[in-house]
Parts: sequence; structure tokens; C-alpha cells
Amino acid sequence: MATTELVDAIAAEMALGVDAAVESWMAQIEQAFTDRRLTTLGRMGAVKEILDRYKHLTGKAELHSRRA
Repeated sequence: MATTELVDAIAAEMALGVDAAVESWMAQIEQAFTDRRLTTLGRMGAVKEILDRYKHLTGKAELHSRRA
């Protein structure tokens, strides 16, 4: 296997992993937003919990805007 083929294969696997992770987070947020058992405030709290869990798992104290 040529070096470029190996790099391409690794990049493709990494992209699949990132896509799966983003989809998982988005599904959790969507579920929180659409949970009819929660009030509006409860839904916001559920999304905040997801965000806090993400920050904890990644070690990020704050998230930076793409505009920054």
C-alpha cells in the first residue's frame, strides 16, 4: 500500500468517526428539544446538560464561535 493510500484510508476512517460523533450529539440535542414530557425550560436544561457533558468529556471550558 502506497503512503498516500494509507493516509487516505486513515483520513477516511477519521472522517467517519467525526461524522458518527457529530450525529450522536445532534440526535441527543434533537431528542431533548422534542421531548414532550419536558417543559420549555426543561428542554433547555436538557440541552445544557448535553453541552456540559460535551465540555467535560473534551476538557473544553468554553466553545469558540466560528466568527471569532
